[in-house]
Parts: sequence; structure tokens; C-alpha cells
Amino acid sequence: MFDVIGKRRWFFLFSGLLTIPGLIFILLTPVTGGSVGLQFSIDYTGGTTWEIRFKDPAVTADQIKTVFVNQGIADAEVLSTSDGYYEIRTKTAALGTPPPEDTPVPSASAAPSSSPGASSSPAASASPSPSPSPSPSPSPSPSASPAPSGSASPGAGGVTASPSPGLGNETLPTTGKFGDIRKALETALGPIDSQRNLTTVGPVISQELTQQAVLLVILGSIGILAWMTFRFRDVKFGATALVALLHDVVVVVGTFAILGTFFRVEIDALFVTAMLTVIGFSVHDTIVVYDRIRENKARHAGEPFEQIVNHSVLQTFGRSINTSLTVVVTLTALLLFGGSAIRYFVLALLIGIVSGTYSSIFNASPLLVVWQNWEDRRRGRQPAGRPARRSAS
Repeated sequence: MFDVIGKRRWFFLFSGLLTIPGLIFILLTPVTGGSVGLQFSIDYTGGTTWEIRFKDPAVTADQIKTVFVNQGIADAEVLSTSDGYYEIRTKTAALGTPPPEDTPVPSASAAPSSSPGASSSPAASASPSPSPSPSPSPSPSPSASPAPSGSASPGAGGVTASPSPGLGNETLPTTGKFGDIRKALETALGPIDSQRNLTTVGPVISQELTQQAVLLVILGSIGILAWMTFRFRDVKFGATALVALLHDVVVVVGTFAILGTFFRVEIDALFVTAMLTVIGFSVHDTIVVYDRIRENKARHAGEPFEQIVNHSVLQTFGRSINTSLTVVVTLTALLLFGGSAIRYFVLALLIGIVSGTYSSIFNASPLLVVWQNWEDRRRGRQPAGRPARRSAS
């Protein structure tokens, strides 16, 4: 029979090798101002994400980057996706919020017409409809809504607002800083075929998201500690499960800190969702082992605690591995074929579930034995699992 508990120092050493490098990179994040360690997306730092696709498939990310640099936005990052789109991210505050004029065709009522001989009737000046005669009624004409014409009237500033093909509900910006960048891109690289996303997050919103993310993890951990302590009527069960949980958090976050340092991988709002899922899965696996320990303590009363825990771990080992393996196979398929939008979300889940399975078997239960042995020594009892020394006769 394999002695998991007896070899616990080796498992603790392996856990240290897994967590210490990542922990170093995590601690380097505030020290280096973010140049090393965790890289946060605009969800937490504020900024703009813009996803566009050009008609010319030969356009490269470096060419797009050059246009942004020429526009004074040197921190723009351009990533290509598998479906031909380019995801442009920038933390520059100069882009601001997309202007309200970002509509398919700006209404001509935004500015009064200054052409000679224009009718003074409100309906006539507001309607861009090609009707030969304006309506004499002073009430707003139904034709004041944006017409399907490809260009705005000169009264709106002479800005072309023709939506590119395939835009759907997403319309390219036409005014403000966004409009200037769009015109510079199309001048240098040709027409933009479609836009999939244009998102701007302000610094206030990003700060609130960061606080909520930290609060969620803290409250989740406290809730797990309280529930497991109540469930097993012993604080040792809750505390050791929490330590194993923190091990999984450090492994996942540390891995992303290393990836962020060398490959500029960012963590976004989905990362928090992944961490909460990993926390729940890890604790679920630990509860299965602990529940068997509680059952075996009642069935094998009087046996050394180390042996009871070791039997319990071995009895639940197959179940834990099989359960985790089914999830790992599914996540691996998603990682390979799920697309770029969820790649790092799935990667965080995959690392966390593998780590959670390991920590539930090889960390949580051995820590429970270590704590129990320490408690026995403090109370003057013989530590569980160690035979008493015979007195010399």
C-alpha cells in the first residue's frame, strides 16, 4: 500500500517548487510598476479595445501598430485573431469615450443648413430625405430619421459616415479621436471591412472592478472556511482546506504572472470567474477526501490517525482522478479548438483544476495530519501513527 502521508515532505517540497517562482513574479508586479509580473487588461486599468478587419487580408499587425504610433498612441498592442480580425488594445486616455455621433449616418439636424435659399421650415432643414418639396408642417417629419444614404449632409460637418460592409450592429466611428484613427488606418491600409467590438473602460470603472474581484475571492474563501468548519465540527478541516485552496490560487495567478512577463498575457474579468470556479472545484475535491476521513474515524476508532487518513486518501484517489480527468479532457478540447476569445479563461481553469486535484490529495490531507500531530504533542499525547517508546525495565 502506497504511503501518501508518510511521504508528505516530498509532496510539500513539490508544491513549493510550483508556487515559489510564481509567487516571486506576483510580488515583482508592484515593485516593477507592471513591467514584470501580472499584466492587467483594460478591465482593471482602463483603456480601449477595438476589433476590426480590413478588406485587404495582407494587412499585418505591425502596419496597424505603425499607424497608431504615428497618431501619437505608442502603447497600442495589436493582436491577430484566427478569424481575420485584429484586436487593438491601448491604455492611452486620449481616446476617451466613443463620441455620441458614432451612428450609421449622423442626422442633419445636428447643425442648421447654411446653404443659400434654404427653407426656414424646421421640417425642411431637418430632413435629409430626397423629397423635392419640403413639408410645410412645423411638426417633425418622419423623414428626419437617418436616411439610408451613404453620406451625411454638409450641414453635419461634411464627415463621411458610410458604414462598411458586414458591420451588422457595430458601426465604425466617424468623429473625434476614433474618427481620426479610422481615417488614418484606411488611408494607409485600405478600407476597413467590419468592426466587431469597440469598448472603452474608464479608470473609475476599472478600479471598482478590481475591488469587486478582490472582495469576491476574500468572501469566497471566508465562506468556505466557515462552512467546512461547521460541516466537520473542527476548524482544522476548514483551515487546511483553505491552505490547499490558496495553493491553487497562487499556482494559477503565478503562472499568469510568468506568462505575462514573457508573453504579455493579460488577465481580464473572465479570469476572476475562472478563479472562483477553481476555488469551488478544489474545495469540492477536498470535501470528498475529508468526508471519507470522518467516516473512517468512526469505523476504525483507535487506529492511528495517519493510517486512517492514508486509507481515506487511497480509497478516494480513483474517484478524484476520474472526475478531474473528464473535466481536463473537455477543457483541453476547448483550449485547442475554442478560439482566442476564451483561450486564457480555459487555460486558467485547466491549470487550476489540475492543481486543485493535486492539492486535495497531496496537500490538504497531509496538512491535516501535521496539525493533528502538533496538537497531540502540545497536549502531551503521543503523536498519531507513532508507536510509543517502551520504557527500560
